[in-house]
Amino acid sequence: MWNVLYVDLSKRDFWVEDRQDLFDRWLGGIGVAIQLFREEIKLDADPLSPDNVVVFAVGPLTCLYPMASKTVAIFKSPLTGNLGESHAGGRSAVAIRMAGYGAIVIKGASDMPVYLTIGDGTVRFRDASTLWGIRSTVTVGRILREREYGRGLRTIMRIGRAGENLVRYACVVTETYRHFGRLGLGAVFGSKKLKALVIYGRESIPVKEPRLYRKVYDEIYDLAVKSELMKKYHDIGTSMNVNMLNAIKGLPTMNLRYSSLDKAELISGEYLAENRLGRRVACSHCPIACIHLAALREPYEGEPYFYKTTYVSYDYEPIYALGSMLGISDTDGMLRLLDSVEIYGLDAMSTGVALAWATEAYEKGLITVNDTLVELRWGYVEGYLQAVRYIVDQVNQFYRDLSLGVDHASRIYGGEDYALAFGGNEMPGYSTGYGAYLTYLTGARHSHLDSAGYSLDEKLLGKEYPPPEHLIDRLVEEEAWRQILSSLVVCFFARGIYIADRVAEALKALGINHTRDTLIDLGFKIYREKYKVKLDLGFRIDSLRIPRRILETECCGRSMDETYLKAALKYFEEKVKGMLSET
Repeated sequence: MWNVLYVDLSKRDFWVEDRQDLFDRWLGGIGVAIQLFREEIKLDADPLSPDNVVVFAVGPLTCLYPMASKTVAIFKSPLTGNLGESHAGGRSAVAIRMAGYGAIVIKGASDMPVYLTIGDGTVRFRDASTLWGIRSTVTVGRILREREYGRGLRTIMRIGRAGENLVRYACVVTETYRHFGRLGLGAVFGSKKLKALVIYGRESIPVKEPRLYRKVYDEIYDLAVKSELMKKYHDIGTSMNVNMLNAIKGLPTMNLRYSSLDKAELISGEYLAENRLGRRVACSHCPIACIHLAALREPYEGEPYFYKTTYVSYDYEPIYALGSMLGISDTDGMLRLLDSVEIYGLDAMSTGVALAWATEAYEKGLITVNDTLVELRWGYVEGYLQAVRYIVDQVNQFYRDLSLGVDHASRIYGGEDYALAFGGNEMPGYSTGYGAYLTYLTGARHSHLDSAGYSLDEKLLGKEYPPPEHLIDRLVEEEAWRQILSSLVVCFFARGIYIADRVAEALKALGINHTRDTLIDLGFKIYREKYKVKLDLGFRIDSLRIPRRILETECCGRSMDETYLKAALKYFEEKVKGMLSET
C-alpha cells in the first residue's frame, strides 16, 4: 500500500518509492494524493504543459471491503487553471492496488503517442500511434483488451478524440461505462500524448486481525444488500432523481430558464428501467450494481428489420445535462447524445451546459448560424449531435472557444449572466437552493459531491434557511468528512454505511489505529490541505462569479437572494483563512 510508482513520460523512465510516511499520516486516497501533487507540481505550470502532474491514488480499504472501489485523480485542471479532482470506479482501484501500488504519479510528456502497461513490477511504454485518432473510445478499449495481458484483472483507462484535441472538459474513460469525468483530465492526457493506461496485478493483501475483519466485512456487506440504504441505487440508480427533482421544481431545464420539464418522465429512471434497461453492471468488489445500461435500438438505413443495439450508460447527471438542460424529453434522442459523448470522451455535464448556453446565445442573437454551423434549438437532438462533433473537431473559432468551457466562451460572445459555471466548472444538476449553489461555489471541486448542499436543501423544503454562517458551517463539516471517505477510498453512495465508528473498526482490523474523533480531525486537516493548494494555485474566493440566472429562476419554490449568497461567501472566506492560520 505504501509503494508509489513514479512515471516520467519525457524520459520514458519509472521508479518506485516507499512512502509509508505519507500513508501513515494521510491515510490514502485524496489525503495522500494532495501531498504527492504538492511535492511535484510547479505552481505556475500550464495545465497542458509537461510540468503538469497527474496523481492516481487508492485507499487502505481498497480490495478489502465492499464499495471501496474508487480511484482518486488529482491534476491541475485545464478547464479552471486550478486544482482538478476527479474520481472513477470500475476496476481502476482494485487493479492499481493489486499491481502493488497505493498511488501512481505521472510526470512529463511523451514526444509521440504512447500507452502504458503497468503490471508485474514494471512499466512498458507502448507505441500508440495507430490508436491516436481512432474515433471511438469503445474501439480503443476493444483493441487494448485483445492486445494486452490481464483479462479479468485489469483496468483500461483511455481518452477519445476530445482528449487528443485538448477539449478542456475531455474525460478519461475506464471500463467503457465509468469516467474520470470532471475538470479535463482527458485533455491533460492528450497534452502528454498519453492515450491509455492498462494496469493489472495479482498481489495478495494480508489483514492484521482476521476475525475482526470478517465481522466488520459481514456487517458492511449485510447493510449494503439487506437494508434499504443502497436499494435505490441498485433498483433505479441516481436517475430516480429526475422525477423527484421535477416534482419539487429543482430540475434545471433549458439553461435554467425553468426548473421543471414537461414530459420529464420520459427521461426518468423509472421510465428507462421499465422500457430501456438492458443490463446492470458493478464496479469491482461492489455488490450493488448501480451502473444501469439502456439498450438503444437503431434501425440500419434502408434495412427496416435490422437493428443496431448499443448499450448506453445513464445516470442522473448525464440525463440532466443532455436531457432537461437542452429541453430534450425524447428518450432515444437523449440516449444517442449520451452515446456520442461516451464515444468522443467528453464530460457529459460540461458538454450539456455549454450547449445550453450556446442555444440561448443563439436565440438571443449573440451568435449566428455562421458560428454554430447548425441550428441550435431546445429539444433538437440532430443539431446537438452535430454540435458535439464540432466541439471535438473544433471546426471553427466559435467551437474552439466553446471547447474551452462556457466561462471562457461567454466572456468572448456575451451572455455571462446565463453562463452556468461555478469556479470555472459547469453546473451540476441540482437547482435546489442555497445549499446547492454554495456547494458549487465553495466546494474544493465545485461539484455537488463536495458537501451535498442539494441534500440539505431538500431537508429544508418548506422551512426557513438558517443564517448564512450556519449553512456554511454545515457544508464545511460535511465536506471535511467526505475527505475521509475519499481517502479510504469509498463510494459516496455508501456514506450511510461507512460512518465514523464503523470506519475506525474497519481500519483497526487492518492494523491502522484511528478513533471517531481522530478521523474527523484528519478530515478537516485534509480539507485544509486541499484549500491551501487551491489558494497557492491562484484561486480567490472573493473573485467568484455568481451567475445571474440562479437569481432569476425560482428553485423549489424559492427565489435566491444575492445578499445571502455574498454574506455566505464572505463568511466562508474568513473561515478558510482561520483554518489555514492553524497550520
